[in-house]
Amino acid sequence: MQLPADVRRDTAADGRVNLLGLDRRGLESFFAGLGEKPFRAVQVMKWLHQHGVDDFAAMTDLSKPLRTRLAEVACVRVPEVVLDQASADGTHKWLLRLADGNCIETVFIPEKDRGTLCVSSQVGCALDCTFCSTARQGFGRNLTADEIVGQLWLATRTLAPAPGQERAVSNVVFMGMGEPLLNFDTVLAAVDLMLDDNAYGLSKRRVTISTSGVVPAIDRLREVCDVALALSLHAPDDALRNELVPLNRKYPIADVLDACRRYVEGRHQRVTIEYVMLDGVNDTPAHARKLVRLLRDFPCKLNLIPFNPFPQTRYARSGEAAIERFRDIVTAAGLTTITRRTRGDDIDAACGQLVGRVADRSRRDQRFSLIERRIEQDRHLERERGSA
Repeated sequence: MQLPADVRRDTAADGRVNLLGLDRRGLESFFAGLGEKPFRAVQVMKWLHQHGVDDFAAMTDLSKPLRTRLAEVACVRVPEVVLDQASADGTHKWLLRLADGNCIETVFIPEKDRGTLCVSSQVGCALDCTFCSTARQGFGRNLTADEIVGQLWLATRTLAPAPGQERAVSNVVFMGMGEPLLNFDTVLAAVDLMLDDNAYGLSKRRVTISTSGVVPAIDRLREVCDVALALSLHAPDDALRNELVPLNRKYPIADVLDACRRYVEGRHQRVTIEYVMLDGVNDTPAHARKLVRLLRDFPCKLNLIPFNPFPQTRYARSGEAAIERFRDIVTAAGLTTITRRTRGDDIDAACGQLVGRVADRSRRDQRFSLIERRIEQDRHLERERGSA
């Protein structure tokens, strides 16, 4: 059987097609290759994503010959759960092993009015954000659509809805490992499944793609999708952001904000601005006032995120007083502001702590260590000069 190109990319090592990552159009192409009618796609989508069934023999509204044929040419393969940790606050973190041996992490955060799943889109990350533990491991590869959707499939199948809630996972945020917009087509294929009423049926406002500011991809995203958008800003000016988010050297703040403004224009949306609070780095009243000037007329809500330390980092979390002072300044200026409550930090599931286990092709961890040693040497020299 000759498979269409969009199906071949999800073919397993044994030659069988993993149906988990195929959206409706992909499944229709797959069934056309089997000589079946397009409506089979909807039937199988419901079995896979709404009922969590991974055994073709249990798909009872398919004919027995078709179920037998599916077992021969297709599979439902999800990442392997290596570790399932539960935090004291109810947060769950899964360490998932992929078919090639790489590992990624997925986090579920329960709240009274929602259940949010934070999914990864890459093995590691290609960006060098200096405050993020995932960045230290470098970039392995992009995830496939079945590997992204598999995270939601596992969580939906594993978790029970909270009392009074229709489903356990009501929101999905692409804020795990990786930069989603650098895996653009695959992320969009996964989003299509998340939104499809025959799959997970999530609202567009409950799926958020977070980016560090890949300007061309933000513009491209606007043409094909209107899910919620979040921007990892973390600094009120280019000089500081160049240090914290090196991608800023290619796409400076003004260009990124312009692209975000174009994305929400005419859509009655606001961009979520993510701002990690780093002690003595970006959390002073002067930084807050700069941020106000930057965002005063920008359609956004501001998320202040207490930094979550990880081994060998040179940063520290801002104190509560500093965060409150910063929040009071930006709130008084009219910015809608939320201070994110740290969740899951006792199991390293908090923001910026997702590291998985990757093959670091860039040897980035070694480079970070060298940089930090040089910084410490410079500080030592300054202390010596001061005491001389």
